Parts: sequence; C-alpha cells; structure tokens
Amino acid sequence: MAKSTRNCVRLTVILYVYAAAVTATVLPSDQIYDTSKYGILQLGNGLAQTPQMGWNSWNFFRCGIHETVIRETADALVTTGLAKLGYVYVNIDDCWSELVRNSEGDMVPDSKAFPSGIKALADYVHSKGLKIGIYSDAGLYTCQVRPGSLKHENDDATLFASWGIDYLKYDNCFNLGIDPKERYPLMRDALNATGRTIFYSLCEWGLDDPALWASKIGNSWRTTKDIKDTWESMTAIADINDKWAAYAGPGGWNDPDMLEVGNGGMTNQEYRSHFSIWALMKAPLIIGCDVRNMTAETYEILTNEEVISVNQDPLGVQGRKVYTYGPDGCYQIWAGPLSGERTVFVLWNRCSEAATITAKWDTMGLESSTNASHEYVSLCSTNSFSAKVEAHASEMFVLALAAAAASAA
Repeated sequence: MAKSTRNCVRLTVILYVYAAAVTATVLPSDQIYDTSKYGILQLGNGLAQTPQMGWNSWNFFRCGIHETVIRETADALVTTGLAKLGYVYVNIDDCWSELVRNSEGDMVPDSKAFPSGIKALADYVHSKGLKIGIYSDAGLYTCQVRPGSLKHENDDATLFASWGIDYLKYDNCFNLGIDPKERYPLMRDALNATGRTIFYSLCEWGLDDPALWASKIGNSWRTTKDIKDTWESMTAIADINDKWAAYAGPGGWNDPDMLEVGNGGMTNQEYRSHFSIWALMKAPLIIGCDVRNMTAETYEILTNEEVISVNQDPLGVQGRKVYTYGPDGCYQIWAGPLSGERTVFVLWNRCSEAATITAKWDTMGLESSTNASHEYVSLCSTNSFSAKVEAHASEMFVLALAAAAASAA
C-alpha cells in the first residue's frame, strides 16, 4: 500500500486512518471487549482458526437442489475469484437425500437430484480445490422430513467420511425434546472417530444458548433463528448475536446464520451493512445467493478484500456494538480490536434518513490524542471521528497506531 502524504488512505468501504502522531492505549478488556471466554475452545480438530467462508444452497434454492447446481456453483466460485478470497466450502443443505433410509439403514442420495451420488460430486468439488459440506439433523428427521441422524450418528459419520465430506451442518428439528447438550456431542465423537477432519457446524438456533457450551463440541454454533432476506430480520439477528461476543474465538465462532446478500429482499446499502457487520462480528461468511448469476453490485460486496480481512483477522476477537444514540438508538458504533494494534469500527445508520454519526475513541476502548483528518470528512479531532452515513448504510474504518501505520505503508 503506497504511503499517503495526507497520512490516510481511502479504500472501498473501509478507510484506514493513518495518523502521523497517534498515541493510543487499550482500556482493560472487561470495560469494552469482554473476552473472558476467549481461548476456552476445546474441540481441537485444528479447524476454524478464522471464521469459515463458503456457500450454502438453502437461502436461494431451498429444496430445488441437484448435482448440476452444485457443480456449477463450484465452477463459479473458482471462475469469479471467490474461492481465492477464501470462499472454499460448497455446502449442500436439506433435501439431498431420499425420504427413507435403505435396507441397510444408510442414508441414500435422492436418485433424481443426485444420480451420480455424493461421492462423485465430492470428487468433482475437490478437483476444483474446494471443500464440500453436507447437512443432517440431530433429530429423527431433518426439517424437511428426510432422515435425521439421531441414533444413527456413527453410521452417518462413517458414511459422510467415506464420501469425502469436509463440513457438516447439523440441524435441530424433530429432536424428541432431548437436551441438545446430550445430542450434539454424539455426532462430534462420531465425526472424530472416522479419522477424517470434518468441520462441525451446530445449528441449534440459539434456543439453549449454545455459546455457553458448544465451544467444546463444534467449530461454530447458531446463536439465532433462521435469517430472512429482510432488513428487520438481519438487524434483529445482529443484535442477538452481539450478546455472545465474549464466547467466540479461534476454533469456534458464533453463527448468526448465512448471508442473504444478493437475494433481492434488501437494498444494496442494506446488503453492504449486512456484510460489514457479519465481517466485524467474526461471523461465518457463507454466501446464500446464486453465485452463478450475481449482479455487479453483489459481486462487489462479496469480494471486498478489506472487509474480508477484518473477518479473517488472526486475532479473532468478535467486534460488538459499543455505543448507540439518536432516535431509538439507531445511530450505532460497532467496533473490535484487530491484530497489529489496530481497531476496526463501523458507523451504522439504522435510521430511515441520512445522518452524521460520530465515534468517540473512548467508546471503542481507546484513549487517544490523535489528529485524524480525511478528504471527505471536514474533521480534525483529538478524540473522535465523524462521517455522514446514508439511511440503512454503514461505513467501516480501521484505526492504526502510528507504528503499525508506518509498517503497513
């Protein structure tokens, strides 16, 4: 990155503020960023050192999936460059199997939708340098009433491993009222026993507060109900996931559900906010649209390398909502620490009209005497930063200490 004579560099969506004379000290973490549960993750399969990235069939295709869609999606992830950015999991959701198990008690791929079988499909996905995921349920049936894995954990895990599966999304329907803390470890143990390293994604919907216990069981855990492609659903889910920020870290992540970016229910401004907040929260970045037919705007959002780098930052501390003000608290500052003595913050305007939003350094855990200025903000301040943000939009920034800025220049 070239050094700017103005000591600041404007990027797409993200602004890196490189102040020439920045002094900043981080306040005690329990004041702003409670990471008291950071580092307790004990699954130990070596996966999820950063949040998982990839694609899932459900949000767009629902049950209308078949092997051609999966193959073409794998192709598209490669040809669009999404794979190089980290979107490597190609995850098949519900409806991939026949309605009943075969005479040996095994799950069977739907013969019409997947006539070549899952093993052949996995081989194709792997040939593209990608990984493949599949779906099952910690109940008797899946949510679309296909066979679940309750009481079949060992057989199903062995079958998935034999197919070359890399990722399991494990749902929560038809669970017979059995405590999830009893059901979900059974599949963890079964997956580990196969000898194949398989990413384990718990989809318990946040009903029994999985952030409190799932770090010993899975690589990610759903903290919320299913997302819908609406502004109301997305913002509500972000707020719920924020509650559990202290429990995320390398090895296991809070999961507020898959991305709706590109599915048409929100504006592009709202989708940018969706993507930015998910990135800051260290949420899994699992694309939910048809990547074979993306608009230019959708592609621009999903391929923003600076935003992705925030999500994949090796420090692995989940950013959170640190300050709200204005009508019904709709002017919001979300922030979190990054590696290299940096801080990321998002000014999020959840009001229906454009507004100037101000982030004060102390609300983000910083004490500073910095003069930060930028060409599109007429501001020189020793303790805050302001920017105009359109309705339902967000602006993401990274503040670096002087030493970090100099090394990055």
